[in-house]
Amino acid sequence: MSTPETPEEPRSADDGTPAEGAQVSEAEAELAAQRLERERIERRKAERQGPIEAGAKLSGTAADLLAAVRAVESGEKPPATVFEEARPAPRRPAPEPVRRAPVVPEGPAAPAEGTVGEVREVLTRGGAPAALAAPAAAALGEDAADLLREDPWQLLRVPGVRPEQADGFARALLGGEAGPDDERRGRALTVWLLEQAAAAGHTVLETAALTEALGRQGVPGPEDAVRNAIAEGDVLVFQDAVGEAVGEDEEQPVRVLVGLERCALAEESLADGLARLINSAPKQDGAAEEWERAASAAEGSAADLIRAASGHGLVLHTGGEAALAEPAALLNAAHGMGLRAWAATHSPVGRERFASRVDGPAVATVAGLLSGAEGPGRDPEGALAVDLLVVLDAPQLDVETAALLSESLPDGARLVLSGDPAVLWSVGPGRVFADLLAARACPQIASRRPDPGPLGELVSGIGVGELLQVEAPEKEVVIVPVRDAGEAVHRTVQLVADSVPRALGVPAEKTQVITPGHGGAVGTRVLNAALKERLNPGPGRFAGFDPGDRVAWSPAPGRTLPGRVVGADGQGLRLDCAGETVVVPRDRVEQTVRHGWALTAHQAVGARWPAAVVVLPGDAVPALSRPWIYTAFSRADRHLSVVHGVDQALQRAVAEIPAKPRTTRLPVLLAPQLPGAAE
Repeated sequence: MSTPETPEEPRSADDGTPAEGAQVSEAEAELAAQRLERERIERRKAERQGPIEAGAKLSGTAADLLAAVRAVESGEKPPATVFEEARPAPRRPAPEPVRRAPVVPEGPAAPAEGTVGEVREVLTRGGAPAALAAPAAAALGEDAADLLREDPWQLLRVPGVRPEQADGFARALLGGEAGPDDERRGRALTVWLLEQAAAAGHTVLETAALTEALGRQGVPGPEDAVRNAIAEGDVLVFQDAVGEAVGEDEEQPVRVLVGLERCALAEESLADGLARLINSAPKQDGAAEEWERAASAAEGSAADLIRAASGHGLVLHTGGEAALAEPAALLNAAHGMGLRAWAATHSPVGRERFASRVDGPAVATVAGLLSGAEGPGRDPEGALAVDLLVVLDAPQLDVETAALLSESLPDGARLVLSGDPAVLWSVGPGRVFADLLAARACPQIASRRPDPGPLGELVSGIGVGELLQVEAPEKEVVIVPVRDAGEAVHRTVQLVADSVPRALGVPAEKTQVITPGHGGAVGTRVLNAALKERLNPGPGRFAGFDPGDRVAWSPAPGRTLPGRVVGADGQGLRLDCAGETVVVPRDRVEQTVRHGWALTAHQAVGARWPAAVVVLPGDAVPALSRPWIYTAFSRADRHLSVVHGVDQALQRAVAEIPAKPRTTRLPVLLAPQLPGAAE
């Protein structure tokens, strides 16, 4: 799985800045800036001639600020850059529904025009782009203008705004009054850092980590800043016990944690909901004999899963793609007993794949289930009308979504969380599935069904930290060594458009390219441009898109649905997403739709394709980890091509770089509520 070491050229970072080691003279920098400016002008001219407008006519600092906000809104750039390395997928808020009927997805509720106008005036006075007026009004409420005048650092509440940008805005409004020791700045940065931590997966931070981060932002008294934020109610503080007291007279050691209210309440609600399921006996909706007959008719770990679900309100099930047969057997057995049993998946692609395994229309997406657009609906008390709910892709559950699910289940219902613990965790705060596995608070059924063939052997080895040399007589796994970025792009296009269809009979539309990030010389932007030119060339009449383009639509940050452009009209861009017609309004196209021949692993999780081409350019080394590689490689059903330019870094990442730790409270919150906790 490795190639001889080859020198790598310095590459650009995701934001377009030169990589470390790249030497750029002032003259070269000026020429590059002029070239970029000319390209921007020509691009804007072309967009004005199209039927769907995109962007704003800005330059300089204001353009950078607006670009940062839009990058976060569209999911192209994650906001988390403080507590974790840059990741290609941002956090995910409360999910939007995926409807069966044609839909026109709406953006967030628009603030009042008067509020937007007042905010626009304040932003303009502070040198910020007027186009941020609506996002700022939505983030800060109807008093946004007054709030920004009194505390300019509240601009940090707009997703995508950085501290240095908020500092410049504050200096423009306050003049000499604005300084690094301003109490308002310290409080705003405390909240901002916790938002960055949530985007990186943490539900809380230890005070030492938070004060250290505040110090790096130039806050002179970080401890005072945290205390002020707590006193003002901007953040919450917790004291969680650590270990046990040494003696009767000794106090139990604690760790002091600080978090955002929304994360804290969601995690507490999740713990309460799970404890309710664990402590309540499942409703006697079927005799024990019926459950046992169903288990006896199943095989191996499927029988174990059925028996565990028969008598417990919460069950965890682990396994790969082949193990999906076991929750399918559980659902079919429950249907045979007349129970209201449903499954929920992370994506529409996963929904369609799993639906073929079960009897009847009993599979929905998590977002559709919670919204009521899919699934059984709710009973008169507002609970989901289910006796058994199986949630697949469980590692993708963040605390907010998981809390909504647990709150929605009626007393006496059974919840089975099923998934592959080796894949990437949720893009939102928390590590729900991993925390529950570690807590051992309920039955855990580990599948004994390994994924078959060379691909299954390869992925299984990665899961335990070994990069195996596998025999692939039918070209199930192919390694394509490359020397530089240009060759990586060329070979990727060649594989998708020619080699894989010709050698394996998998058409280009059934092959998915996966790469570590959006930016850089071999990121999704570059690869999508090259693949479009080869597979579906066109002028991009509809905000850069043409009929037939493969796209990735993000109805909400962190949620990605693959689709295809079918046309455009006065309403917006028309997409076909997993057989559903979607109309993306004109003003939402730029923020929510991007080309989708190439995705990141975070975007691809929860879906699989007949063939996958995983691209590992030299500048991808910092992004590689065992979960990333496991996730990317396991997206392929029949064939995997690895465009390999990272030499020994691939093997090192598999062996030495596990998932980055996240700070959460779920195990501590759940433990006192479990049976025997008071003993």
